[in-house]
Amino acid sequence: MPATAVGSEWGGAIDRTAPALVTRALGRVPAPGLVFGGILGLQGGAALSVGLFPLVGPAGVVLLRLCFAAAVLVGFWRPGRPRPGTGRTVLAAGALLAAHHLCYYQAIGRIPLGAATTVEFLGPFAVALAGSRRLPELAWALLAAAGVLALGAGGAPLGPAGVGFAALAGGCWAGYILVSARLARQVGDGSGLALAVAWAALLSLPYGLFQAGQRLLEPRTLLLGAAVALLSSVLPYSLNLEALRRIPPRVFGVLTSLEPAVGALLGVLLLGQHLSPAQYAGIAAVAAASAGAAGAVAGRSGGRSVVD
Repeated sequence: MPATAVGSEWGGAIDRTAPALVTRALGRVPAPGLVFGGILGLQGGAALSVGLFPLVGPAGVVLLRLCFAAAVLVGFWRPGRPRPGTGRTVLAAGALLAAHHLCYYQAIGRIPLGAATTVEFLGPFAVALAGSRRLPELAWALLAAAGVLALGAGGAPLGPAGVGFAALAGGCWAGYILVSARLARQVGDGSGLALAVAWAALLSLPYGLFQAGQRLLEPRTLLLGAAVALLSSVLPYSLNLEALRRIPPRVFGVLTSLEPAVGALLGVLLLGQHLSPAQYAGIAAVAAASAGAAGAVAGRSGGRSVVD
């Protein structure tokens, strides 16, 4: 058999077995561990990206993260042309993803990671409570509002620009949740996500090149950018997808409410970003409100996702 044929056959076998091997490995991890691992990856990647800001700026970090993530996801899922009727959904998801990343990284470049993540987390929280008129669910909203007010009660200064970018990031993330839910119904595997991330990378190209230019090609920058992409995009997307196959959305929502607290903890441990006791209490209030709202809304909807 010619060497090229052997290589093609071997490569084809790897391509066919790679998703199965990854799925099998993830299947051995308890579902809560998958969710918590995704949160650690997401917030750890955000903390790591702060070290890239002096080199390429927030827009450069976004470009590197999305380009590396797109390369991994496209290489893994090998998406073809979008199915009829899915093209607009892919474009919308990618646009919201690019806008979210740009706003979020602008935020964590200005205010502590825990505070930025807490304000951003209000976007998914709003999606969960959209249209609610029940008193217990509205009480969770009031608790979250009190938590956000506590973030501004002394301690680390939170500039209006940083808070504004975090709020915009939350709005974009809320929109992405709704659009990606539609994409998940239209496309049964991860190929739709791969196309959306690739489109987001293309949209971020002019901003990243304008801010960073040739510095994007420095070896240290590329290495850190690849690490940020794996931690912040590839790892959490893969872990969350597997977790959602095994646990109901209600449980998933409760577990992900730990994200603001994890962001605050990693901000202290990795970046030395200390907050005041009142600000930590505000983060805890938002996390508790998110967990309570996720449980209340999912219970009212019979365990289904709020965007189904």
